[in-house]
Amino acid sequence: MRAIGTIEGQVSDLSRDDVDTDQIIPKQFLKRVERTGFGEFLFYDWAQEPGWELPHNPILVAGRNFGCGSSREHAHWALEHYGFEAIIAPSFADIFRSNCTKIGLLPVPLRAEACVAIARAGEAQIDLEAQEVRWPDGSERFELDPDTKYRLLNGLDDIGLTLEQAAAIDAYERERERSGPGTTAL
Repeated sequence: MRAIGTIEGQVSDLSRDDVDTDQIIPKQFLKRVERTGFGEFLFYDWAQEPGWELPHNPILVAGRNFGCGSSREHAHWALEHYGFEAIIAPSFADIFRSNCTKIGLLPVPLRAEACVAIARAGEAQIDLEAQEVRWPDGSERFELDPDTKYRLLNGLDDIGLTLEQAAAIDAYERERERSGPGTTAL
């Protein structure tokens, strides 16, 4: 997972509330377990509608309750492979938000008015360290818990977090081997 510092660029506007994971990636594309190649199926059903266009930009601005519905991981992979690095929305489904951060996709909760202003501006800069989004006519801070911020700033997925404790794990295992089977070394 890559470390995130600042994400900036053009935004893609998806001003729809209650976008669920079935809309993000329809069920017929869930037959594979690889994490790659799902971007072409992002919003597949909507993409069949005349006039649909969703530019490949680093930032997606969406409506309330983005990522609701089932907790399919394929939705996050599709968004990431489409090119999105961050999603700005007034609210996210809890499981969706958590799963985003585990692959390095930054969910940014902002007031609905700020989301509209960013979509209108067409560009934004997200500073993770400062927890602030800036756009040509404004800026707003966002909340992110310290553990998630640490993970994203350092590019650590679950395995990376575990590997940070490698020395302690090794020491525990050495002590356990010295103590013999059936004992617990603390």
